[in-house]
Amino acid sequence: MQRHPYAPPQLEPIETASRDELCALQLERLKWSLRHAYDKVPHYRKKFDDKGVHPDDLRTLADLAKFPFTSKRDLRDNYPFGLFAVPREQVARIHASSGTTGKPTVVGYTLKDIDTWANLVARSIRAAGGRPGDMVHVAYGYGLFTGGLGAHYGAERLGCTVVPMSGGQTEKQVQLILDFKPKIIMVTPSYMLTILDEMERIGIDPKSTSLRIGIFGAEPWTPAMREAMEARAGIDAVDIYGLSEVMGPGVANECVETKDGPTIWEDHFYPEIIDPDSGEVLPDGEEGELVFTSLTKEAMPVIRYRTRDLTRLLPPSARSMRRMAKITGRCDDMLIIRGVNVFPTQIEELICKMPKLAPQYLLVVDKQGHLDTLTVKVEINPEAAVGRHPEHKEALARELMHSIKSLVGVSCTVEVGEPFSIERVTIGKARRVVDRRPKA
Repeated sequence: MQRHPYAPPQLEPIETASRDELCALQLERLKWSLRHAYDKVPHYRKKFDDKGVHPDDLRTLADLAKFPFTSKRDLRDNYPFGLFAVPREQVARIHASSGTTGKPTVVGYTLKDIDTWANLVARSIRAAGGRPGDMVHVAYGYGLFTGGLGAHYGAERLGCTVVPMSGGQTEKQVQLILDFKPKIIMVTPSYMLTILDEMERIGIDPKSTSLRIGIFGAEPWTPAMREAMEARAGIDAVDIYGLSEVMGPGVANECVETKDGPTIWEDHFYPEIIDPDSGEVLPDGEEGELVFTSLTKEAMPVIRYRTRDLTRLLPPSARSMRRMAKITGRCDDMLIIRGVNVFPTQIEELICKMPKLAPQYLLVVDKQGHLDTLTVKVEINPEAAVGRHPEHKEALARELMHSIKSLVGVSCTVEVGEPFSIERVTIGKARRVVDRRPKA
């Protein structure tokens, strides 16, 4: 195979280790992680005991299938710090993401965890073609969301120059790209398209800029979008994967030499694919739900965490670790809107807190240009003493929009209709979501 211009001159030894060497390391670290969770987290001790398993029962990697799963509900039930395996005073940083109710999903990191995270994101950027001295424009959101700071620390660890732009202010994003001349941009793929639109609007050919590598994550994107962005911007577009509960961005990353699906950094995260209904572990190559067990996390180990992402495990290619195929969907009702996790039940809860609205709703997801849009259709409660004047409806719409933006973290449009204007069903589940976005 012809050497890619960004192929790294030297990899970490584990990236080229034999499968036997990698599996031996995984088994050693998995034994530690199970024991750490069992000894330090009452929730895990109870779950293990209830299932009749003990960390000493793990003798092979396949034995992990005997252990119980962890779900978002477990994080929610132990809010905020119940799953921490170290004293809170030893937690150096806390991140959080939206959960299925008003309570966020909270994760914690020791200083060693942050060091590991930075190393893995650095490894990810290097796999994407980044090198020490490159300038990285970070347009992921900063704050409780893991994207911005995860990318930031990783780029610094690699020895890059970081522009911590965060999201929004598209005109300023473009101006800084033109002025600072970064080689790499880390951003959601949908927002990258908006940046390209802005460049073209002001008469700049995106291919004429300094950008050569785009590291895109936080939302699903298709091979067709990759081809379009690469042709339009003259860049290599690679996929980064992660989730807060497991670490953040950098759990897996595509290698620019092959662009054949994110390589999972298996020396720190052990992946499984299960049947989402039975929980049975499936062989590599079969599609199912992706499950992760952390191998090195101190503050908050996760044991068999069900991501709800549907994908397949693929054999190694550019590195010694296995790859994951593109996410084909989810086995729960979560929507991803402009990188924000949105559960219909979150919005339902806010609607139910407004007695002037009936507890009926419909979420319509669409695309406007390159960005996702969310329209929330609700109706007036017929028993509420509220007028049907447009001003009354507009006031209710503004109130609900504000609540959704404040508590869920996503902007939307709210349409308030007459009583019984939303279609009811007499058999089966109510239809709560209409997703009009183009499929892969």
